[in-house]
Amino acid sequence: MDCHIKSLYLCVKNMERAIRFYENFFGKEVTIKNEIYSVFDINGFRFGLFAFEKMNENHSFGNNCLPSINVADLETLKNKIKDLELCFPLTQINTNWVVEFIDSEGNHIELTALV
Repeated sequence: MDCHIKSLYLCVKNMERAIRFYENFFGKEVTIKNEIYSVFDINGFRFGLFAFEKMNENHSFGNNCLPSINVADLETLKNKIKDLELCFPLTQINTNWVVEFIDSEGNHIELTALV
């Protein structure tokens, strides 16, 4: 099978709050802004925010699906997490630094950098 993963979305309860959080986190403005589905273009990867309640869908939050975002180096990683709520502490695992934080909507997100 030849497949490519080009996008993911996170469920959000408050679209405006989630957009502000990720605009600050990514340091860029949202690419497509909509009250139900908004998208950030992260180097060709579509990072979506889905207001599931507006579509009357039920979802649970937590760590059952963990988006992982890689940054250039440990200093960038440390700067990104300094004001965030962590759910997995900054830890060296093999050749990576790994940390998990909780976003404004309760989603767990992994951030990594090479050692």
